[in-house]
Amino acid sequence: MTLRKHTPTVGFVSLGCPKNTVDSEMILTRLRAEGYLISNDYAGADLVVVNTCGFIDDAVAESLDCIGEALNENGKVIVTGCLGAKGNVVRDTHPSVLAVTGPQATQEVMEHIHAQLPPVHEPFIDLVPPQGIRITPQHYAYLKISEGCNHHCSFCIIPDLRGRLVSRPIGDVLQEAEALASAGVKELLIVSQDTSAYGVDVKYRTGFHGGRPVKTRLFELCQALGELGIWVRLHYVYPYPSVDQLLPLMAEGKILPYLDVPFQHASPKILKLMQRPASSENNLARIKAWRAVCPDITIRSTFITGFPGETEADFEELLSFLEEAQLDRVGAFAYSPVEGAAANELPGALPLEVREERRRLLLEFQEDISTQRLEARIGRRMRVLVDEVDEDGALARSPGDAPEIDGLVYVTDGHDLPVGEFVEVEITDCDVHDLYARRLTD
Repeated sequence: MTLRKHTPTVGFVSLGCPKNTVDSEMILTRLRAEGYLISNDYAGADLVVVNTCGFIDDAVAESLDCIGEALNENGKVIVTGCLGAKGNVVRDTHPSVLAVTGPQATQEVMEHIHAQLPPVHEPFIDLVPPQGIRITPQHYAYLKISEGCNHHCSFCIIPDLRGRLVSRPIGDVLQEAEALASAGVKELLIVSQDTSAYGVDVKYRTGFHGGRPVKTRLFELCQALGELGIWVRLHYVYPYPSVDQLLPLMAEGKILPYLDVPFQHASPKILKLMQRPASSENNLARIKAWRAVCPDITIRSTFITGFPGETEADFEELLSFLEEAQLDRVGAFAYSPVEGAAANELPGALPLEVREERRRLLLEFQEDISTQRLEARIGRRMRVLVDEVDEDGALARSPGDAPEIDGLVYVTDGHDLPVGEFVEVEITDCDVHDLYARRLTD
């Protein structure tokens, strides 16, 4: 007979006013929804949460006494509520508490509980596995770190649809990442509307994961994700100076040497009309600096052709940028008006055939660059991730290939390779978009 796993149990003490009671109810609701049991005594709990009051001295004394009692009876205590917002009062009196938060901090309290007492997944009881329901293959997953956007690009209505930037708590992001890795995911694709801005809305507030403080910022997030031992790929990264900090992590193999950077154009005039963030940055200098730190980096980008007001000179400036930037992967879209977008009101709208022709010319121009970049990989040894196997061999991806938008690595002798696993190959050939390889047995 298989014994049921121990159900995590939380003791709870709520002090103070009705507003504190509401806060306690929110935390208790989250606990029960996640399968925790609530204990009426300290001895029957795995840890204790004390929601404190700090309004008057008597309330402070009562809260501190209650925390002390919980520590004596149980030993593992998380403190929240008004007293937690009063500087170091709690830790000065009771330095052994596990964590301290202020009032109205349901999410922070849950993060601390998760770190100390993860919920137990019961496959015969729970309807949803810990990694959630996904529609991607089992070996890779998308991980959204924020919602919305603070920018107002003239061709885009995302802020109207999804609102302003709201970063997910870093503890929640890392907990989800760990659940995915534990479920067998080999590659995490980090996505948002503006990945570089992660944490800006909360002023890079310190969160918690695994009992440790972690800043809500892209660099610290990537540091933590790099400890999972799987591929971590960044998408929708605006070229802010802060991105420079990520390159050493790529050079050290902590995260994939890959950046998806939506430059959209190269003409300062068009970028200004687009109201693009980072439009004043010297992107060519930045790309050069990135490659100096991490020579193996793959840079992909997207561009819009035929934006209102784009002249032949502007388009030529874009092609000159591509020639000098030597980007690995490039996508292009002919400008298309979006209902509600500010760009619809700009003068100088171009005929559809001009917009499409410039798109065709840009992609044709980029083909030689992309091919040369791939040719430089011939003869190199490479670790690839197998996506599929058929009668022609294995279809895999290199560190420079995101699923469904970049190229493939065709392993012609990989008929028996396991899907969803890494394999070492030698690159033998290439075409405009894809690489060809043979498996290595040593």
